[in-house]
Amino acid sequence: MSNVAGKAYAMNVLTPMRPRMTWINTLIFIASRALPDQLAGLMGLSIIHFARWFMVKRDQWPDLGQGPETLNNDYMMFCSNFNGTWDQYIDAFSDGLPNGLDLFWYSSTKYPGSIPITPFKNYIRANQLDTDYYYNATPGSAQRDIKCAMRLRGTVLALAERHASSTPEQFAAAWTAALVAVQNDLGSPGYAPVASNDTTHADRHRQAFVEARWGKPRQGA
Repeated sequence: MSNVAGKAYAMNVLTPMRPRMTWINTLIFIASRALPDQLAGLMGLSIIHFARWFMVKRDQWPDLGQGPETLNNDYMMFCSNFNGTWDQYIDAFSDGLPNGLDLFWYSSTKYPGSIPITPFKNYIRANQLDTDYYYNATPGSAQRDIKCAMRLRGTVLALAERHASSTPEQFAAAWTAALVAVQNDLGSPGYAPVASNDTTHADRHRQAFVEARWGKPRQGA
């Protein structure tokens, strides 16, 4: 599936807009950049890596050899990367930022509104474009997994610095405090909620290094 790389999903949605309505969305985008607090519901969704809306006017389409385009509409492009399944993302988006979504897609042709959810999902599905190529440098890890790993690394490095200058008792106390502080970061990252060949290939490629470091798993373990 081209839209999926490991635990991440790439979404691209292209919706038509009547040229006479384009200026409305231009003003909405300007206002949203000037008032970022209005996007608090979006900022609070930790599953989102990236989200961007932008407009492509009918005379701005690149000519890649197909010849100049003759279009009746301008278009709005929505690009996003997120963890989880397609349904989880749309549900979270609709719950967390319903008014914002209605503003951003205000000028899009036949936009049904973000609530109720079923027409909104149908609209996104009808206008979604599959990703031809999607690279993920860490297919086995979500962005939250990476943040956990970074916190653990910082904690281990800090303990290493204290080790040489601490008594056994002092280091034991520092170790216990550090363990309590990062205990929620010690769990297994688990598997992607959607099938991904990239994650399978990455696991297979690193298996030799895992076995060299930790040994082969015992049968039945």
